[in-house]
Amino acid sequence: MLAPIMKLRPVIRQSLGKPPAVLTDILEDGVNLALWQRQLPLHIAEFGTLLLSRNEPLAESLVVELASEDDEPNLRSFASNFSDIEGYEGFIADVSWLISGFACLLGAKRIGVRLRLLDKAMCPRFHVDHVPVRLITTYAGIGSQWLREGVMERRHLSQADAEPEHNIEQVHCGEVALLKGEKWHGNEGFGLIHRSPQLTGDQRRLILTLDWLA
Repeated sequence: MLAPIMKLRPVIRQSLGKPPAVLTDILEDGVNLALWQRQLPLHIAEFGTLLLSRNEPLAESLVVELASEDDEPNLRSFASNFSDIEGYEGFIADVSWLISGFACLLGAKRIGVRLRLLDKAMCPRFHVDHVPVRLITTYAGIGSQWLREGVMERRHLSQADAEPEHNIEQVHCGEVALLKGEKWHGNEGFGLIHRSPQLTGDQRRLILTLDWLA
C-alpha cells in the first residue's frame, strides 16, 4: 500500500521589483508581500506635498462597486476638498488606476477605499491583517514597515518589548504594496508582519489603502 503524499507548505517569501507586473506574484502560494518599487510621477508627488502643507484633516472612505473589468471607479467626489491643488487630477487618475488593477488582479467586485492624512502611527505595533489581501501606498511621508519571516516570533505580535530593533524593512513613499493577510485561503498563520512607522515632530503621511470586500 502506498503511503499518502503529504503536500508541503511553500516557503514564505516576499517578491519585490520595479515592473508593476511584480504585483501578480501575490497570487503565488507562499508569497505574502508583493512590492512594486515605483517612483511617483513628479506632479503626483508635488500634489501630496502641497496637500500636507495645508495642515487640514483628511479622512475619506468609500466602497467602489465594479460590475465588470471595463467599469471605471466613480471617484468624482473623492478628496474633492483638495481639488484646487495642482496635480489633483493626476492623483485621482492614479488612484483610479490602482483600484482597477486591484480589481482585475483579484477578480474583486467590491473594494473598500480609504485615504488618510496621519500625524501619528495608526497601527504602531507589529501585527498581521485579518483580511485576504490589502493594498497600501503612501503618497507623501514615510511608508509602512515590515518584517521578513523569522525576524519576530508570531506569538509575540503586538508586544512592544518583543519587537526587533534591527532587520526592519521599509516601504518607500510611492511604492505599492500588496499584503496577504490571515484570511487568504492557504495563508493562515502567515500574514505579512507589518506596522505603521513612528512619526516625530510635525511629520505626517498621506496613505491610501484598498481592501478586497467581495
